[in-house]
Amino acid sequence: MAHMKSAIKRIRTSAQANLRNRSRISKLNTLEKKLRAAVAANSADAAECAKAFVSALDKAAKVGTIHANRAANKKSQADKLLVSMNK
Repeated sequence: MAHMKSAIKRIRTSAQANLRNRSRISKLNTLEKKLRAAVAANSADAAECAKAFVSALDKAAKVGTIHANRAANKKSQADKLLVSMNK
């Protein structure tokens, strides 16, 4: 256990950030699963799912939960899914 006041505070803030980041990543995974399910079912709301997924990716990258390049790769994959569904 840390003894310095600043170290104790850092442990506390790190734990809070960990919870926030875990929640955001879980939300991203859920949105991606919904998108893939909608594309597999040839659903009409696949575009809406993709829009929500891309928006969540951008927000997560903006605050540093995920790396910007990872967000760009996931957005590209989502676009490829939508294009494959339209073929």
